[in-house]
Amino acid sequence: MSQKQSAVFYHAGCPVCVDAEQQIVAALDPQRFEVEIVHLGEQGGRVAEADGAGVKSVPALVLAGQPLHINHGASLDALK
Repeated sequence: MSQKQSAVFYHAGCPVCVDAEQQIVAALDPQRFEVEIVHLGEQGGRVAEADGAGVKSVPALVLAGQPLHINHGASLDALK
């Protein structure tokens, strides 16, 4: 059996982000992906991590090291 891929979903807690979180988590196969949800409004210490992963705005999913910007809810710069 192969190991699950990790994915990190970054968001800021806004309605756009929460809706995207629900859709993304529901769409990813839990047998293939382990998804970590990071609320940057509550976990501000992880903004630099998101920035280093290439996240420019939230909500965003980082999958296989690639940031996927879902919808421009908030610029990462606004969360710094």
